[in-house]
Amino acid sequence: MGLAKELRNRRKLQAREVLVPEWGDDSGPFKLYCRSITCYDMDMLQKKHPNFLSNTTIGAMVDLICMKAEDESGSKLFGSAEDRIDLMGEETTVISEIANQMFSEIETIEALEGN
Repeated sequence: MGLAKELRNRRKLQAREVLVPEWGDDSGPFKLYCRSITCYDMDMLQKKHPNFLSNTTIGAMVDLICMKAEDESGSKLFGSAEDRIDLMGEETTVISEIANQMFSEIETIEALEGN
């Protein structure tokens, strides 16, 4: 095993919770989870969306959500082309908020302070 792989395997990455009130029900907002966005993820996105970092499109955000959204057990939520088409029909504010939460490393001041 190479050093880079060994070092990467030492990290215990926890999935972050992403709340989507617009998809919720009477019990509260819909919860999905995502793990950190890796260099590999960024490479895949930039191949499909060359200006992803400087000109992020809704299509790129939808692709990010399809790549990274998981349920609580770690299974992918969106995997089919039909899922992508359905997500493209969602309001832009919902998609951009989900993508923003996925990119966010620290969600609150309490999380920063470890409370």
